[in-house]
Amino acid sequence: MTGGPGSARPGAGVAAASTPRAATGRTFRSLVLIPSYNSGDLVRATVVEAHRYWNPVWIVVDGSNDGSDQPLAALAASDPSIRVLRLPANQGKGAAVMHGLAAAERDGYTHVLVMDADGQHPAAMIPQFMRLAEADPTAMILGRPVFDASAPALRVKGRRVSNWWANLETLWSGLDDSLFGFRVYPVAALLAVMRSNRWMRRYDFDAEAAVRLAWRGVRPISVDAPCRYLSRDEGGISHFDYVRDNLLLSWMHLRLMAGFIVRLPMLIARRLRRVG
Repeated sequence: MTGGPGSARPGAGVAAASTPRAATGRTFRSLVLIPSYNSGDLVRATVVEAHRYWNPVWIVVDGSNDGSDQPLAALAASDPSIRVLRLPANQGKGAAVMHGLAAAERDGYTHVLVMDADGQHPAAMIPQFMRLAEADPTAMILGRPVFDASAPALRVKGRRVSNWWANLETLWSGLDDSLFGFRVYPVAALLAVMRSNRWMRRYDFDAEAAVRLAWRGVRPISVDAPCRYLSRDEGGISHFDYVRDNLLLSWMHLRLMAGFIVRLPMLIARRLRRVG
């Protein structure tokens, strides 16, 4: 089952996706996109689990040098609904997503569900997120993380700061969580945002994508989604650096605040229309 427009896998408990005309006039076509950098054995397990619920599944190998791309190549060779794209050197999550988006656009896909390669995100919820995107193709479907005891307290508390800034920068347009990477994006809108600036290529991607899409009028729809952090014994790998990545987020919010000030009259007018 190669799935053409993007479809739920057999046994996923949902019917195959239909393909109504999106607001853009294009047929709704979706895929799962997984950026990966040195994700070890977890990336293969993540792809297999995602493929249980949806196809096609594409992986962007972002300059990995740990050999984790080899099992992915074997998967792709055995199933045409799994595709591996490669970047020659590590460029960051945002750059990997952008690479996958450009390929998806060329192949006629209108939406991608982006999820991490490290097993944190709930693959079983892929069909639900895709249905929501298909019902409202001009919206972005954002996971709202529900953490368990495995989540580091410092990271859970720290993300509240970024969430507050993102909500201010969008005048509280409904970004319940700015950092959780389990999302469905409209391809054309996100590519337009990314091609219009040189930022959001690394860890700053998730928050800046949500804010800039909200500025464009892309409505956020938030859905609770469980999130678990795997221990080292479970193969958990994190490339997050508290100093480097928090400095990157701080610089990002400074830039976004400048953009917010320029767009403030527009955001106020939009909010008044919404409440009026």
